[in-house]
Amino acid sequence: MLIDLHCGELIEPFGGRRWNRADIRRQIALRVGRFQELGVGPHDRVFLLFGNRLEFFAELVALWKCGACAIPIDARLTAFEVENLARAAAPKLVVVDDATPAGPIKVLEQAGIRTVPTADTGSAEAEAARVQLDHDALMLFTSGSTGDPKGVVHTHRSLRARWAGLRDHLPAAAFARSLCMLPTHFGHGLICNSLFPWLSGCDLFITPPFRPDLVTRIGAAIDEHAITFMSSVPPIWKLALKLAKPPQRGSLQRVHVGSAPLSAALWNDIRTWTGTPHVCNAYGITETGSWVAGLDRADVPAEDGLIGYGWGAVVKVLNTDDTSRPLCPENECKTGESGYVWLNTPALMKGYFRRDDLTAKAVVDGWFMTGDIGFLDDLGRLVLRGRERDEINKGGMKIYPSDIDAVVERYPAASDVCAFALDDPIYGQAVGMAVVLHDSGEEAICGLHAWMKVHLAEHKMPSRWWLIDAIPRTSRGKINRDAVKAACQQKPPLDIPSILARKMSP
Repeated sequence: MLIDLHCGELIEPFGGRRWNRADIRRQIALRVGRFQELGVGPHDRVFLLFGNRLEFFAELVALWKCGACAIPIDARLTAFEVENLARAAAPKLVVVDDATPAGPIKVLEQAGIRTVPTADTGSAEAEAARVQLDHDALMLFTSGSTGDPKGVVHTHRSLRARWAGLRDHLPAAAFARSLCMLPTHFGHGLICNSLFPWLSGCDLFITPPFRPDLVTRIGAAIDEHAITFMSSVPPIWKLALKLAKPPQRGSLQRVHVGSAPLSAALWNDIRTWTGTPHVCNAYGITETGSWVAGLDRADVPAEDGLIGYGWGAVVKVLNTDDTSRPLCPENECKTGESGYVWLNTPALMKGYFRRDDLTAKAVVDGWFMTGDIGFLDDLGRLVLRGRERDEINKGGMKIYPSDIDAVVERYPAASDVCAFALDDPIYGQAVGMAVVLHDSGEEAICGLHAWMKVHLAEHKMPSRWWLIDAIPRTSRGKINRDAVKAACQQKPPLDIPSILARKMSP
């Protein structure tokens, strides 16, 4: 799939740029030459601090050809967060584009990590074929940008296993002209929505992620470029259904919705808007290479939370989440009985980077404990009922409350904190926060807001705050985020905009 590079073309539909196969080969060869001059080779790690443009894919493949591991990083992260990830991953260098913020570039350079603009390729083309199946190919951080980073490491073997599993289950013709509006720094957008079709020879249309102004134009773009496949997340679909005119030419053959459970009502609305019955609730986990289960034939009656069958994976629902002991048949739930979702797949990650302790808590005997709650119906299909994990899903962007806690805990006036998910009509979920301050005056509140603006990416900023006397904990001293949320919602949150406005007034 990669060695001969029988890839499709790359197109930016809203920018007008396009690379054909010859352009792509040349752009990759230029970057291979540049990386060789910089001494990049097997086992090196390189940050890609930009994404969702043609050059990103050329950099990625060039790194793989040199035997290196690519680490896509969300360019919206603060300098503090990027520095923390760099401290954990120790990249040899970082590739940026002209839109990468200056702050992260500065802290990386101060740490002695060389910054390379993607446009600076030189003119020396080179070839390399240093791909080894069990070499690290990709690291995706799923949490810890402000605390202890958790980087999911995939090898070339695990990535190819994921793509092979998808080819065995999904109709190839449906992906001929695939559109990606998702970020390329996480598994859904990168591994499955982008690399699976593109490296299979299909054309890939790539846009900036999560742009409401582009969502309003998506129907026209589908028609203009005869898009046959696209994948997105429920909040983006809610915007499209509300703001965008549907496509008229009937080119869409298949649509995936992922990163959050799909309701039957939204499922049917998407079918009506797209004009195809083949809409699938794709279940994806970064640790298993994203899309790991769904419907081969998606023209079935919509049901809340319905996923389907494993794609190159065995799906089990068990009555335990204990990874400290071997699993046994007695752990399997009966049909219709809810339990923990476990997966066994050759596309399983190598592990969490330099965190064997975390890997051991998630994997036992090759089985991955997802932390999701679901059941198998009488047809053997997986149905999701909820998430046991704490992550906040804001429009498909995964936010880990421990990241927010870690930042607030560093604020001198804060003594305790707990971030949690709030329901949101547009994004699905937003961020709420309970905080205990030594000084509850407005100066301290404004100071904490300023502190978070420096240390947290904008999408992680809590939209509602509650100032409380103490964070409720269990008898074992642990935080139950749902219990904290319930306690907070018994009283009104702080009026943060008014507090900030008074601070700014003369």
